[in-house]
Amino acid sequence: MTIEWREDRIGSALRGENPTVLRRLTAGFAAIGDVQFLPGYSVLLVDDPQVERLSELPRTKRSAFLSDMDVLGEAVERACRRLDPAFRRVNLEILGNTDGFLHAHVWPRFDWEPADLVRMPVWLYPHENWRDAHHALAPRHDPLREEIARELDRLTVRGD
Repeated sequence: MTIEWREDRIGSALRGENPTVLRRLTAGFAAIGDVQFLPGYSVLLVDDPQVERLSELPRTKRSAFLSDMDVLGEAVERACRRLDPAFRRVNLEILGNTDGFLHAHVWPRFDWEPADLVRMPVWLYPHENWRDAHHALAPRHDPLREEIARELDRLTVRGD
């Protein structure tokens, strides 16, 4: 029986079967988010499925994971700024409340967001945003994926 990649995001990334993976980084995988109600939402997945907390990583790998989070955040920022003039900033979060593996969220934020939500945590968006098929990752997001991947390449190859 084949395990669906969503049930084993890190294992599927390690096997090259996770379709959301943009690039392999030093301590994990940069992946575009399953939902795109904030276009460019991405996730950094640690490369060891047994690691649940940042504190479980040896200090050098912990630093590498945080550096990868920074790189992914900057790549999303650069791509979103170029593609949407209403881009405001990027929010970076390591929460660990739902999924039992270390991961970091990279949320682009935009001026076109609803006034009551634009300055609030993304988790306060209505539940429908997380489930609505209209916001699901789809081929229409390919140009955005490519732009973020290009920025990841620029940042990791040249260290800009």
